[in-house]
Formats: sequence, C-alpha cells, structure tokens
Amino acid sequence: MKTPQGSREFINEQVQMLNENPECANAQYNLGVTAMQTGQYEEAIEFFEEAINNSGRMFEACVNLGYIYFKLGNLEKVIEANKKAVAIEPRYARGYANLGFAYLELVRADEAIEALEQAIELNPGIAQAWSNLINAYIQKDELDQAVATGEKMLAVAPDFPLGINNLAYAYYLREDYPQAIRFVDRAAELGFAVHPEFLKELERYR
Repeated sequence: MKTPQGSREFINEQVQMLNENPECANAQYNLGVTAMQTGQYEEAIEFFEEAINNSGRMFEACVNLGYIYFKLGNLEKVIEANKKAVAIEPRYARGYANLGFAYLELVRADEAIEALEQAIELNPGIAQAWSNLINAYIQKDELDQAVATGEKMLAVAPDFPLGINNLAYAYYLREDYPQAIRFVDRAAELGFAVHPEFLKELERYR
C-alpha cells in the first residue's frame, strides 16, 4: 500500500532517501511539495531549488516555485521560475499562461501578449489565458484586438464569467455600450461580482 503523501511516514521515507543520497531530486521535490502544502514556503523553495539543480528535467519544481513566489508577491521570481519551466518543457501551456499573467501584472503588455498567445496556441482551453489576453490588449489600448480576443474566447469558454466581464469592459472602452451591457449582464448572471462603479457607469446607457 502506497504511503500517503504528506504523512509523517512519507516524510520520514523521503528524509531517509536524502540521507542515503543527498542529491535525490525526487525526494527533494516531494519534501518541497509537503512544505508548500503546509505553508512553509522558504523551506519549500530550498527543496525545489535543490531538486532543480539535481535534475535537468524537474519542470514541476519550477512550476511550484512560481506558485510560491506568486503567493509571496514576487512577480519577477514568478517569471524566472516559469521561464525555466517552459525551457525544460516547451509545450507546457500553463507555464506560458503564468508568464503572461505575471507580465500583465507588471504592465509589460507586449511580453504578456506573446506569452499568452503561446499558451493559447498550445492549449486553447485555458480560459484564464484568453481573459488575461483581453486585458493585455486593453493595456495597449488596442480595443479592437481586445474585443476580437474576447469573441474568440466565447467559442471555447462561453461561461467563463471573468473573461466575459473583461470583454464587457473592452466594449465599454470602445463605446459600444449595448454590447458592454449585454456582456456585463451575462457575467453577473454567471455569478461574477461586477465592480459596482462599472455597473453604475453603464446604468446611464440602459
């Protein structure tokens, strides 16, 4: 019977493996996951970095590092970790999606667009990538592209409320108020908490 991950017995097994082989990347990775799941982020970072150093193919450790650095608010490190992940596994779509999100948060729209378009090319089903791509085009004030991206998103994620809200905002900025109202109402129907100021602004066009 497999020992449950995160149990004391499992942790002891991984520690024993490290004692026998201090460069065992699998044990370092497993201990990193356990530390991450319990919120011990500094310890998890150390384990994941050791796993990466001892295994040239440990892209999962890079992904987890990116998650930890996101939780810690260090977006530059999120970028660094996910760049390593996609360098190891170039078809890892969510790595590009993570890069796009981090670039978007740093208002680096061109880099965000490049990463998000790569994510969508590899996996068109990542709704968050479409949603963030709408916002990246809004950052660049390329509103036609933002709307076109949102309309394409609807073909693969017709019920993704955040993306629909972002599409509504793109239409609003383009001064197409009937479409903005249509999509903001749809986002609200799907349970999205539309910003009250946005709703108030649209009221005058109803």
